[in-house]
Amino acid sequence: MGAAPIWITEADVTATMALPDAIAALERALAMEAGGAAANLPKTHLMVAANDAMHAIGASVAGAGICGTKTWVNVGGASQTVLVLFSLEDGRLRAVIEATALGQMRTAAMTGVGTARLAPADARCLALIGTGKQALPNAAACAAVRDIEEIRVFSRRAEAREALARRIVDELGIRTVPAASVAEAAADAPIVTAITNATEPFLDAAMLAPGAHLNAMGAIVPVRVEFAQDVFERCSVIAVDTVDGVRALSAEFRERFGEDDARWQAVRPISRLVAEDRRRPSGCDLTLFKAVGMGLSDLALGIEVLARAEAEGLGARVPERVRVPPRLR
Repeated sequence: MGAAPIWITEADVTATMALPDAIAALERALAMEAGGAAANLPKTHLMVAANDAMHAIGASVAGAGICGTKTWVNVGGASQTVLVLFSLEDGRLRAVIEATALGQMRTAAMTGVGTARLAPADARCLALIGTGKQALPNAAACAAVRDIEEIRVFSRRAEAREALARRIVDELGIRTVPAASVAEAAADAPIVTAITNATEPFLDAAMLAPGAHLNAMGAIVPVRVEFAQDVFERCSVIAVDTVDGVRALSAEFRERFGEDDARWQAVRPISRLVAEDRRRPSGCDLTLFKAVGMGLSDLALGIEVLARAEAEGLGARVPERVRVPPRLR
């Protein structure tokens, strides 16, 4: 057997990886998925309250010799997430990673990939809808792949959008203004990112400027909805992180495409766009990128974090496992 597994803390994760690194790691894994060298474990969840859910996702990355799962429960907006990595060579445990910061980077990195592939190349303004813990990393991801000069922030609570605007200015150095409504935030914005827990649609096609790109990143269980059905009618490109996951979990997409496999052919996995190095087509109206989360995203970042942690001597060694038979009496 190899070396004992390591426990990698949040501090280790953030010391070894920044968001631009996460975007690059994710693109590498997505290319492997398109080439058949990586596969997702279907995401599963259990609602434990009206708007609280327990989740489990995972993936196998044959190209890196590692598989693993991530699990967490979100209760009242709070969670403690762990990612567990195993060797595909001998099945041994390689690492346990505290994965809240990693998860935020994973979600943001996926936004970065979608934005890099589909947003207008000259986009300078971002409308950010939602002020939760994922909002700032998602803004940073858009700024990592586009030269963002202004961000407009909206949420239902004025104090929340004002506080986030100040944080963005402090941490990203980008001019940021609170908006009084979704429509005001989205008006003429070439990029709109929604990252909320909304259960009713708040964004419709009339709010989106011609030529805009929408990242729909928040509604990751069927009880949640962010945008109205008329958005689909204007989309020239519709891409998702995982078609199977979106079919199972996105209320917006389920209402639009139902169970008709032929209709779902209009929905493209982002891995294919990455593998083919596809970008936003010229002259199109709207583009849409939807992500519900998939295990491959976490594994992509986890594999990179593990390699860097081992190279830098980070992480605490977990005690060697000693097999003990069960007590039968």
